[in-house]
Amino acid sequence: MGFGPSAVCDIRLNTVLTTEQRQRFQDSATIRRLLGTAKTIAIVGLSAESTKASNMVASYLQDEGYTIIPVNPRAPEILGEKCYTDLKSIPVPVDIVQVFRPASEVSAIVDDAIAIGAKAVWLQLRIIDLPSADRALEAGLVAIVDKCIKMEHGRYCGALHWAGMNTEVITAQRAKYR
Repeated sequence: MGFGPSAVCDIRLNTVLTTEQRQRFQDSATIRRLLGTAKTIAIVGLSAESTKASNMVASYLQDEGYTIIPVNPRAPEILGEKCYTDLKSIPVPVDIVQVFRPASEVSAIVDDAIAIGAKAVWLQLRIIDLPSADRALEAGLVAIVDKCIKMEHGRYCGALHWAGMNTEVITAQRAKYR
């Protein structure tokens, strides 16, 4: 069974959410607005290992001008930024709480995000806890579920290659080699 041309461009292939859930937790206009206005992103579960997805995403977000705040109780510093043991320890306002922890830990993270007055909770790709996301919405936060913040940023700033990678190529012209 192969994919036809329409399936290749179907962004729903990246999620297990229903159509209604995608409308609630993956709205493109909401994502674009959030990424355009956010300045500070607390990353819960940010790894100090440069080969881990959370570290690569955080590094990308730093390069794109966001202030990242690592939340990792086992590291003093990641990517040149002081680590905090939990969200409640962060002394500055947080726009987005980016979650790189298992779904079983999301409920407590959402409680803390609400408590600190964060503007949004973003559950990384394949991290799904819809009751907690609903609770965040009810508390007035934006809730994004099962989306990669790096891929979404790249998609809206024009840096996303068709294969999902940031090629850092500024032109559509192919390089000419001898």
